[in-house]
Amino acid sequence: MATIYDVAKAAGVSPKTVSRVLNGDAPVGKETRDAVKKAMAVLGYVPSNAARMMRSSKSGLIGLITGAISSKTTETEPKGLPDLLIVQGIQNVMSASGMTLMIADTGGRASRVPHLVRTFLEHRVEGLIYVAEYHQCVELPKTPADCPLILANCYDDFGTPSVLPDDWRGQRDLVRQMIRSGHRRIGYLSLPREMDAARLRVQGYKDALAEAGIDFDPALVSTGYMDDRDRSASLLWDAIDKILGLPEPPTALCCGNDEMAMRVYGILRTCGLRMPEDISVAGYDNYRAIAETLYPPLTTVELPYVAMGARAAEWLVSLIKGDTTRQTNPTLVSGPVSWRSSVTVMNHPDANTIRFPSPNGRNTQ
Repeated sequence: MATIYDVAKAAGVSPKTVSRVLNGDAPVGKETRDAVKKAMAVLGYVPSNAARMMRSSKSGLIGLITGAISSKTTETEPKGLPDLLIVQGIQNVMSASGMTLMIADTGGRASRVPHLVRTFLEHRVEGLIYVAEYHQCVELPKTPADCPLILANCYDDFGTPSVLPDDWRGQRDLVRQMIRSGHRRIGYLSLPREMDAARLRVQGYKDALAEAGIDFDPALVSTGYMDDRDRSASLLWDAIDKILGLPEPPTALCCGNDEMAMRVYGILRTCGLRMPEDISVAGYDNYRAIAETLYPPLTTVELPYVAMGARAAEWLVSLIKGDTTRQTNPTLVSGPVSWRSSVTVMNHPDANTIRFPSPNGRNTQ
């Protein structure tokens, strides 16, 4: 590989003159510059980015830590999908910003994160982003003040800048639309209660009912999901039996995610029920491989993973550039309700009279 000394010899100049041409940090005559550039082209000389980084203290590199690459995925379980979509949103912004994204995978082991952080710092990254597979609290090693860190789909107890899905708002907006469609008895099949997303979505469900003057009935809420596939199936069956066996059963079921809704379809059909004629069903995630292929197509809420990644990347770039514009922490990103035919319109006498408060304080129907 040609060196700066080879270029200098071929061009008949000193190595210092070649350096001046490369860096543009001192005047060089046109003929001399042309001779140096010609020598570089003939020799195939490639400038050392490492050397430039040492001089400028700017690498243009961003380190991203995720578990998406090593995450095991089956045809029916979209695990790893959130991470990958968030990474896609990050990459879009970094590419437009002229920065290079370096990605490291945890291999599913949280213990590797400190090592990966150190490795990125050794490569002089200008910033770091950590992407979690679901909304959760994490604990990461501290980073130097000159290397900002952004958390995506997670947060910590130290106020590190984070970008999170607005789970409360998403569930509230979905239940609002179901109430507008005439539903008053709405069941909720939740994710495990210890999950942040489950807690926030159940609260969104309750708040939408309260806004409409509908009393919350705890008997309509039950956990319908756990990580163990076999036990989860049994749990879901039991939850549906319990809710449908109530003296006044629901006219609609909200599910903690689209995968759960897919299983609910099967259980309800086994029970001889039709969707949405006998009972309506809604999910959460808008995982289209499920939502758009189910029959009837599934009403659900978009989890805005790509937008979350983009927001995290934009925030990091602004910190690197020294932008002092104040941002709230955490930054919440919401997605729209994707209304499909799995929820029917009920002929309830109050359906067109309920008014919900809007974010600006005015009421909306």
